[in-house]
Amino acid sequence: MKKDNYKWVALSCTSIGALFSVLSGNTLMIALPVIMKDLNASMNTMMWTIMGYMLLLTILVPSIGRIADMFGRKKLYVSGFAIFTAASLLCALSANGIQLLIFRLIQAIGGSLIMANSTAIVADAFPKKELGKALGINSMLISIGAVAGPILGGVLIGVGWRSIFYINIPIGLIGTVWAAVQLKELNTIPEKQEFDLKGTLTFSIGMLALLTALSFGGFVGWINAFVITLFIISVVFMVLFIHIENSVEYPMLDLRLLSTRILAFAYASNFLNGVARGAVTFLLVFYFQGIKAIDPIIAGILLCPFALSMMLISPISGFLSDKYGARVLSSIGLFVSAIGLFGLMRITASTSNTELIVWMLIIGAGSGIFFSPNTTSIMSLVPAEKRGIAAGIRTMLNNAGTVLSIALSMAIISSSISPEAMQSLFVGTQVGSKGIAISQFISGLRTAFTISFAFSLFAAFISYLRGPEPAWEHENETIGA
Repeated sequence: MKKDNYKWVALSCTSIGALFSVLSGNTLMIALPVIMKDLNASMNTMMWTIMGYMLLLTILVPSIGRIADMFGRKKLYVSGFAIFTAASLLCALSANGIQLLIFRLIQAIGGSLIMANSTAIVADAFPKKELGKALGINSMLISIGAVAGPILGGVLIGVGWRSIFYINIPIGLIGTVWAAVQLKELNTIPEKQEFDLKGTLTFSIGMLALLTALSFGGFVGWINAFVITLFIISVVFMVLFIHIENSVEYPMLDLRLLSTRILAFAYASNFLNGVARGAVTFLLVFYFQGIKAIDPIIAGILLCPFALSMMLISPISGFLSDKYGARVLSSIGLFVSAIGLFGLMRITASTSNTELIVWMLIIGAGSGIFFSPNTTSIMSLVPAEKRGIAAGIRTMLNNAGTVLSIALSMAIISSSISPEAMQSLFVGTQVGSKGIAISQFISGLRTAFTISFAFSLFAAFISYLRGPEPAWEHENETIGA
């Protein structure tokens, strides 16, 4: 197969994986109330089927990225597809909420294998001058999954919630076989490298403690003894992790990746964008169901403008980043998102859905302008043998920013909403304002969106500080190569 043809085959494999994972997550969100009722599960169990998946994904992706750099991407990517597909079958057969939670965590292992390798596989297959275009197409398909997910979920609920998992099986089988047959191992696998087990364990424990503390802090309070203990554990293990990484020959995370100015600021803006954008959809679900009394399925459809504008803009921004570079485009994208967040700062109980859709379209467009160029900036600046860990760090920072964003938002609005109402709105079992102090809730929303606006502006500033990118003399030249 010619290399020019292979790059599109590789993109088709990663695009199926991206569409697969996003579609699965979004259809599940819509079905949570029905699943909870049918399995007679607690709200906490249902909430952790979502939060547990995100936490495990965030923790595993960097480690798996490093393993992929050492042993190859294809085997891990294909294994991820197979594990996710098998776990989907187990989820569909779940007899109770605990079983579903366990099988969702197994799904997260498969999802992390897919996500840790997909961006690196694309970066291996495409030359630098076309990488933005490829990642833009990938982002477009992710957005299609985000748009189609709530609608498909609403349709499948009528058939039965188990069909949400059953539908993954044929897609997963096709994706597994296609990737196994078509993908190639393009990067040279280094010899005699040792896996950094100590670093991986300390990092995993530290990140788990941090993300769990952030998740609980927004619900039970930041001065809760359990939350404070988790933060202390996190600090201890992350300090130990940095010490280990600076002393071993083959670290899990090469800290030199964070010492390059362009990479450091690209990663920082990615994290800050996660903080700015992470809770927006989450908060609007509360608003649509609690204040507007809109059915969960319709509320899910009303959130589609985010993904719709991102779907339209991502391929264009990817193409432009190949031509003009990532610095200005990424910064503009974050500034455009800030404009949309500024609009949401004015939200009231009577704000029209039309106005909200306009602000959502603007925020989504900003994200579409930002993501492809920023990811291209990161992936084109690292040596081929470090692309797995580079992609893993990017995903981890974005997810960590999202978790922090949700935690901060929950802390802000928790004074205006009873814990029972918060959990009921989260899983869609309550439609209406029962248990909500409306004026306080709206004030909390405005505060949360103001913080998101500030973070988006700060992210735009940080993004621009990365400086100009180097002019490549050779197509395959990379920093550190």
